[in-house]
Amino acid sequence: MTRNRSRTERPHPAELPSRQTLLESTDWASLATACGTGESLPAGLIRLTDPDPVVRESAVRDALAPVTHQNSIYEATVPVALYVAAVLDHPAIATDRSPHDAKTPPGDPTLVRLLDWLGDTAYDADDKCLALAECHDGEDFFDENQEMRAFRDARPAIFSAVQVLLGHENADIRHAALVAAIPLIEHPLLTRHRTDLSGHARRLLATSTDRHHRDRVLDTLKAWGHDTSSLENASDIAAREHYARFRAARASWEGGYSEDPPF
Repeated sequence: MTRNRSRTERPHPAELPSRQTLLESTDWASLATACGTGESLPAGLIRLTDPDPVVRESAVRDALAPVTHQNSIYEATVPVALYVAAVLDHPAIATDRSPHDAKTPPGDPTLVRLLDWLGDTAYDADDKCLALAECHDGEDFFDENQEMRAFRDARPAIFSAVQVLLGHENADIRHAALVAAIPLIEHPLLTRHRTDLSGHARRLLATSTDRHHRDRVLDTLKAWGHDTSSLENASDIAAREHYARFRAARASWEGGYSEDPPF
């Protein structure tokens, strides 16, 4: 989406602060979350890098859920997102954990979960969501929503940490990094990475069976003008047809009866 310069994020190079700087320089108690203020967030954020995967599992819930409730961006979302980006290379979470570790809780590695959260949050502040919000709430939405503006400003700093993981040896991690990177590079300083991400997207489609990941990258490649017909498999075609039927059904529900109802 093209926006005039007066209403953009005022793009500028952004350096990712260290996690310690973020913890110590942020007035967490003054920042709004979905359930009050962010006073308790530092304790959860610190536990994200605990050596014990069980502790990290609970920390993901405690630190991230309060700042992303119902797909909303809160005042505390940006410092949390920057902190998450800053710990992606921490030794405690930087490598995939063994599936045979008895202490390991079921589910994805911490690193994948953090990348998934960054990507989901970035999609909540992407151009499409912004356009929908402006259509619903008026063109002043972007100027008045400081939280979304702040997150969109932070995208280059977050991307700097995510980009490193695009070539990770573990496929789950590099695929999660790709899906997280896609909405981040909508920032004007990052659109030059589109060609590189297109290559990563094609490699994902050649190997991944993850429905969510495939949907994300196929939609992205189409939006970027690529012909994806040779990249789709039978599962993709079936999913696309299913979504089309669902959209048509929903449109009929919202649009009312096609003819006078029988009464």
